[in-house]
Amino acid sequence: MKKLYILLLIGFTVSFLSCEVDDICLEPTTPQLIIRFYDAAKPTVKKSVTNLNVWVQGKDSIVKNKATDSIAIPLKTDSDITIYKFSSANLVDEITYSYQRNEVFVSRSCGYKTVFQNIIASKPTANWIKQMIIINPTIENEKNAHINIMH
Repeated sequence: MKKLYILLLIGFTVSFLSCEVDDICLEPTTPQLIIRFYDAAKPTVKKSVTNLNVWVQGKDSIVKNKATDSIAIPLKTDSDITIYKFSSANLVDEITYSYQRNEVFVSRSCGYKTVFQNIIASKPTANWIKQMIIINPTIENEKNAHINIMH
């Protein structure tokens, strides 16, 4: 009887040791663009935008009627350009973000993530956004802001 218990114990131990780790992605994937809003008159002071709406050209809003001093928005991973519309108090500015994409292997469970490099922001309109400052031209994580917008 003891031999049976020992064999069963060995069998269970071997079967548990042969199991693979679950494929659950716990690491960050493709990062979003972090934008902080500042007062144009006092560039070191954060300033909330009231009734902020943000949307990709031709799509639904990502940010809708929000009062905030920072946002995180996704960039297109299948294109080198993303065009966003930013509105506040019924004034709309268009900002074009251009960048280079680089796919980086994260892990077997997460697959690849896109890192955006050499980001350039241009805006043909200046209705309420006065200036943009690129703080970090490489978007590889969401720990710090990438762009400051003065309004």
